[in-house]
Order: sequence, then C-alpha cells, then structure tokens
Amino acid sequence: MKLTVNPVKPANKTLRLDRYLATVTDYSRNEVKRLIKRGEVLVDGEVASNPASQVAPDADVTLAGESLREARPRYFMLNKPQGYVCAARDRRHMTVLELIDEDNPERLHAAGRLDIDTTGLVLLTDDGQWSHAITSPQRQCWKRYYVETAEPVSDKSIEHLQRGVFLHDEKARTLPARIERIEEDRLRVWIQEGRYHQVKRMFAAEGNAVEVLHREAIGGIELDPDLEEGEYRPLTEWEIGSVDGVADGD
Repeated sequence: MKLTVNPVKPANKTLRLDRYLATVTDYSRNEVKRLIKRGEVLVDGEVASNPASQVAPDADVTLAGESLREARPRYFMLNKPQGYVCAARDRRHMTVLELIDEDNPERLHAAGRLDIDTTGLVLLTDDGQWSHAITSPQRQCWKRYYVETAEPVSDKSIEHLQRGVFLHDEKARTLPARIERIEEDRLRVWIQEGRYHQVKRMFAAEGNAVEVLHREAIGGIELDPDLEEGEYRPLTEWEIGSVDGVADGD
C-alpha cells in the first residue's frame, strides 16, 4: 500500500473519508467503502462508519492498524513543454502526467488544459473543487498568455479582441480580452474563458495565425521562472489559497 503525502498544507481543507483513503492508498473508492463497513478505519481513535464523512487534513486516520498521516489534496505547477497533452492517457502522444514523479499520478488532472503545441503553466491537482474554481467562467479567473503571430496585429484587431469576437461555428462572442502589445506581432493576452483552442481561434477570427503560445499565469499564480521545461514543483500555501478568491488579471 502506497502513501501519498503532500508537504504543503492548504488551510481549512477537508475531504470525504472515502476519497481521503483512495487518495493516499492504492485502494479504489469501492474497496475503501468495504474497508469502512468492516470497521477497519479509525478517525482520531474512533471507528468510522460513514464513507461520506468529512476528514480534516491533520486528522489521525488509521487503516487496518496503519496510521495514514497528513493525507491532503495535492497541488503542483508544471512548465509544460511542446509535444505533451493534458490528459490522463493518450494512445498517440505523451501526457503531462508522464513528467510527474509522484505516487498515484493518475489521480491528478490539469486545472485548465493546454494544447499539445502550447507551452507554459499547467496546474495539476486531485482537488476537483479547487480546479473548478479555476475553470468555471463564473469565477472570472484570468489566464495570461504570451503570443507571437504570423502577421502584425493591427490596432483594429486589438480593439475587436478587447470587445469580444465571434469564433468559427459559435454563436456567442468571447468575453472581452485584455491585450498588451509588445511588438507588432508579439502580445500578452488575458482571457477569462477556456474555450477549445480559444486564443488561436480568436486570432484566426481576425485573419491571423498564432505561431507561439505560452501560458505565463493563471489568476495570481505565476509560472516559476526557475522551472525548466518539463519540471514541476508543489504549489505554496499562498498559491493554493489564492484560488479561493476571484483571481485578478493584472
């Protein structure tokens, strides 16, 4: 049985007991439920009988006589290289999880995917509520990208993108983007949504093509400049907690 321990302690996070156990062991959720029914799980010295009960990150949980200490959701940032897809498995391409040297990497997922040829910041977690706060349009979590285009971007195109544009085969405009011009064909772009290939399709709607796309930030979480392509690290407590509020695009 493997134990997975995240050295970062997020504030006031709880987990369902069955998910807690499935996260830190090799047991499936159904196997965990059977163990709970057999009375083999103790929480703070008491027999636990409800798989749906909430467990604090610092709870003393014992399974079959073995203490499972500091079972917590995991949060990582990865500097994604080209050629990797943000999926648990793929028959044709390498996945970002192949870059992660952790127990039970298959339990992690990307909180906001990147295309195979897009580089930069990917957040990986096994905390579904946390990742939903990043990907839900209602939370207005800004993502910042560095963009290089095939042709110079006109001031008129920037105005269109800042108002919102219609993507091919979609009936609703994109939400207004924030644009910072670096050079004629190089920009920084902030968007709130996560539509399929959104940044590339926004520029395609203006008759241009994106040649380089690199994500620099998600909300207040900036890609660590010390991370080489393919490297990752745990998020800090501040970075984890920054997702609880509405993220700023500045």
